[in-house]
Amino acid sequence: MTNADSNRLERRAGQRFELHLPLAVRFEGRTVSGFTQDLSARGIFFYSEASLPEGAAVEVTFTMPSEVTLGESMPVRCLGRVLRVAPPHGGQRNGIAVRLDSYEYLPAAVGEPLSQFLSISAAAADGPRPLPR
Repeated sequence: MTNADSNRLERRAGQRFELHLPLAVRFEGRTVSGFTQDLSARGIFFYSEASLPEGAAVEVTFTMPSEVTLGESMPVRCLGRVLRVAPPHGGQRNGIAVRLDSYEYLPAAVGEPLSQFLSISAAAADGPRPLPR
């Protein structure tokens, strides 16, 4: 194992959930849609047709599934910064990694407009493929 591999393992010490969930990302006064690849308590990796600048402050909103909350599915809003952006290859979307600084669970009524917005993009849910490493 190389030093880079061991550093990557250390940074990913928290539990990761491979979940493909629709999400909305707000940055610089606009909102774009995307789909998660995986998430943890400290970060989220998602695909979007939009390209976000590295270092950008973002607000990510999605519905946390019951498998993660161990209760009801709940809308959640996360604040964070874009760590890296992997440009699309062969028709894929941009892969975007965000470090999460904070998150809050939202009342269920707040999540309803989000789900209506995201249902427009739901047909693309089967699209994201892993980026080549």
